[in-house]
Amino acid sequence: MADFPIVVGINRTQDGSIAVAVGESGMYSLQKERVTRRKHHWGRLGDLPDRYLPAMPLLKEPVDLVVEGYSSDTEIEHVGAYQEEVRETLGLKDGARIVLVSHHLTHLYSAFYPSPFEEAAGLVIDAQGSRVKDFTEEVELPPGTDGELLEVSSFYRCARGRVECLAKQLWDGDWARPAGLGCFYALLTKMMWPEGEGNEGKVMGLAPFGDPDALGLPDLDVRGHEVHIPPAWLAVFGRREDFVYEPGGEEFRRAANLAAAGQRAFERALAALAAWLHARTGLDALAFAGGTALNCSANGRLIRESPFREVFIPPSPHDGGTAVGCALYGLIACLGVESRFRWTNDFLGPDPDESEIEAAVRGLPDGLSAERPEDLVGELTALLESGRVVGLHQGRSESGPRALGNRSILGDPRRPDMQDYINFEVKGREWFRPLAPLVLAEHAGRIFEVDRPAPFMQYAAAVRPEHRELLPGITHVDGTARLQTVEAEQTPFLHALLTRWHERTGTPVLINTSLNGPGEPLTETPEHSIETLRATGMHALAMPPYLIRKREEPPLPG
Repeated sequence: MADFPIVVGINRTQDGSIAVAVGESGMYSLQKERVTRRKHHWGRLGDLPDRYLPAMPLLKEPVDLVVEGYSSDTEIEHVGAYQEEVRETLGLKDGARIVLVSHHLTHLYSAFYPSPFEEAAGLVIDAQGSRVKDFTEEVELPPGTDGELLEVSSFYRCARGRVECLAKQLWDGDWARPAGLGCFYALLTKMMWPEGEGNEGKVMGLAPFGDPDALGLPDLDVRGHEVHIPPAWLAVFGRREDFVYEPGGEEFRRAANLAAAGQRAFERALAALAAWLHARTGLDALAFAGGTALNCSANGRLIRESPFREVFIPPSPHDGGTAVGCALYGLIACLGVESRFRWTNDFLGPDPDESEIEAAVRGLPDGLSAERPEDLVGELTALLESGRVVGLHQGRSESGPRALGNRSILGDPRRPDMQDYINFEVKGREWFRPLAPLVLAEHAGRIFEVDRPAPFMQYAAAVRPEHRELLPGITHVDGTARLQTVEAEQTPFLHALLTRWHERTGTPVLINTSLNGPGEPLTETPEHSIETLRATGMHALAMPPYLIRKREEPPLPG
């Protein structure tokens, strides 16, 4: 029996996920979508026994505490059934409790406590969180505040051992009267992509192709810590058919112009909220989470221009990361254990099982073959230099939505045709979508306008003008890139590959995008990654110590 506490955190809402805090510093996390292969898969009854327990052997250990996070969707109505499922599935120690925690507090715990800061301002912004009646944190609200109102943004002063909520913006949930920055961006996204969810990143990528002044739309109405949506924007949101994305022509121009206006309004409003919070707290550091913290363009502006000297955004700031927040809340607030977990890397998935890799390689489908090169790094370097697109599957998977080298697709950023090839032949997505660069940390400042590490690919920075034409595969139309800096300590294989690539080609940069097929989440298992190789235009897959190739290769880019 373990002699250290084990706390299980479960996110029961959008982007369903689970996390396990092991003692003071250990952390594991897995999102439901990685198992079911359905992006943004919501939490549901049955997840714990059917999805998570088979994928995470650690859940079979005796558990000291379970913390469940809920939002304002209907899953909170099934608390009793969820808790019965927990008791039936997990080995709870005698006296182990099941604790509920409200939504924005889970976001905050996922951001501040794993940050490098001893004290910081905390900012949480998403489309909607918990209802007032379900809050599990103290916050001063006006007398008579309706318990059915929803949190859409929360503002904190944080120190280790003490979290104080300074203010919240609340909303009645009526989409005919939307309020808040998260609601605004959700509506903006639905104008261009009415179907599906999780398309906000497309808006961010499309915005630089448009003219933010073309539609004459105003900034958002920011009053202190609250964001309100002006009538001119509400009128546009009522024109449901006018801005739907099409890949070209007048329809593309209209959608791009709306995206540009919306992105600018979003960035300016976020900057105003950050300035208000800084003035209220007087602190130099900011921890930022919630779905809006996935907006890399806005994050770049926040880092460059806000009054905060340091900004920490966790690699999983959206709802999928709240399971980590739940586990940390249980460890710190409920058990009184000082957590030493810091988000220095995002490889929180289950420990790899070498027997699974061996079995997957033995069972390769027709058309694929595997070898064990003596110099795998050298082989990959040669493949990439020849123009081939190569997947990389290694170690524990990333917990967040960004591929950071353990479930990645790599390519040569110097090739003009590489972006189109990966977007069309591998990812099956829109032509304008940018690809991200990996860069050796010691060379980042020479290639990009950055003054700090970017290990989680969470903000966009300008590519220095002299490198833009040399690196067309990662330079977006506005001259920016969403970079990841690579250091040997956190990603040794990736660092070795980039170092060899730099020695061979003279550039310390590679293309990096997530290892998945069209419309899929990041791969989790060896079988997922092998199927992605088989079903897409990728040329090879590295699964150390193996290199898997196609017997009949697709054409090279260009």
